[in-house]
Amino acid sequence: MKNDFRFVIIPKVVHPWFDEVHEGAKTQAEFLEKQLGIKITIEYCAPATAEVAAQIRLLEKAVAAQPDGIAVDPLDLIGHMHVLAEIKELGIPLIVFDSPPPETGIPSVGNNFTEQGAIAAERLVQLLGASGKVAVMKGFPTAPNHKERYDAQLAVLKKYPGITVVDGGIDNDDIRTAQAQAAAVMAAQPDLAGYLCCDASGPIGIAAAIKEAGKAGKVKFVGMDGIRPILEAIKDGVMDSSASTKPRLQGSMAVLLLWQASQGLQLPLKIDTGIDLITRENVDKFL
Repeated sequence: MKNDFRFVIIPKVVHPWFDEVHEGAKTQAEFLEKQLGIKITIEYCAPATAEVAAQIRLLEKAVAAQPDGIAVDPLDLIGHMHVLAEIKELGIPLIVFDSPPPETGIPSVGNNFTEQGAIAAERLVQLLGASGKVAVMKGFPTAPNHKERYDAQLAVLKKYPGITVVDGGIDNDDIRTAQAQAAAVMAAQPDLAGYLCCDASGPIGIAAAIKEAGKAGKVKFVGMDGIRPILEAIKDGVMDSSASTKPRLQGSMAVLLLWQASQGLQLPLKIDTGIDLITRENVDKFL
């Protein structure tokens, strides 16, 4: 009986949010090792920058090494990433995480990204009294989860005649880019009332830009996700709140599903890890 397993995890990019995914994956691997008397190696391979070609190269490298399973957070639509179809054809267990369930039958671990975007947008509308100019920053444009959140936010904002939507920039899942884009938007829109974003880079960069501009509390900001820099921005009052995913749980469930798949078990097509709304009232619990 096989008792030595090697699972590869490929996120979108090097980022603190994905570090949390990695921690959850390692915790689950250690738990399974103790419970089952097996050995699980987690190979965590993150692209240095969020680029589809770079992610595909890492996937191809992983396939060549014939691991016991691969988990990926795709930077593009599943149907555009032909290497994923190759992995399935080779019989290597494959799941996606932090991504909507693909129509190709690949199991996914994540949350309802439309719901998450809507929660953030409704929160901001409430803070603004349904009136004012709101900027919405895109993440990585082809990333399915970022697009779902962005589309959901626009759909909510369009319901309110008193809200005017302006282009909030594109951060390409990069914190420095988010900060530069937000600074430029606020300079061009001095009457900006609110800000939204679609990934975990946006909140950190936008919060830094708001703080630098001396507009904490003046530009109401509802973020996305709940890693430490985001929690600290909420605690400090630069960000009002955040609709948060659960990265450690996603990493943990990804490894559990890969192990189950390696045993020939039938997997659910979707694991919903849920959403937290983090505010100044409950941020200490998360910190």
